[in-house]
Amino acid sequence: MEEPKRTLAYICPKCKQSVVVERSVFRLAAGPDKLPCPCGGSALNVEMEADHADLTVPCAYCGEDHHVRCPVHALLHEKALAFSCKATGLDCLYVGEEDMVFRAVRRLEDAVVQMQEKPGEKGAFLNEIIMEEVLGELKDIAARGGVSCFCGAKDYKVKVLYSSVELSCAHCGAKLRIPAATGEDLEDLCCRYTLTIGGKGDG
Repeated sequence: MEEPKRTLAYICPKCKQSVVVERSVFRLAAGPDKLPCPCGGSALNVEMEADHADLTVPCAYCGEDHHVRCPVHALLHEKALAFSCKATGLDCLYVGEEDMVFRAVRRLEDAVVQMQEKPGEKGAFLNEIIMEEVLGELKDIAARGGVSCFCGAKDYKVKVLYSSVELSCAHCGAKLRIPAATGEDLEDLCCRYTLTIGGKGDG
């Protein structure tokens, strides 16, 4: 039987290239692991404890390392996990199944290109047009009663970030982040008829 594997990916803050590494579940669970960028300018560090994993993630957006903690089971078995930079709302690390991680990284690379094309020109949003369209789509979905929480509640709050929109349940506090940085983000949202906060969502 083939050993289960996990794919981990981040953008190197030094060379701005994607670093995508495959590790076996056994190797990740066995102890500390370091996943360096080939350029030598950064490295992702993973340390496993009994019930949680501590990750030190290099961030290409704010230049700082982010310290993330998540359950061991989620890190080793969830189909896809995304961790984001608090300063920009952009994802800085993906962990999960290979095809899902590669698809997410391609979208992230598009966002990084946009940031490099307008250095020092930070506006309210990474992409003003995409954000406006995403907010319009969310309004349409909400108007037809398409937003609800996994707990069954219908009341929610909206927080608009630099490159995403965060929906949070007013009842249980669960959250759902909608990327709003690239054309593909908009296309994905346009294909959804409903959104489920705290769940997998529906297409």
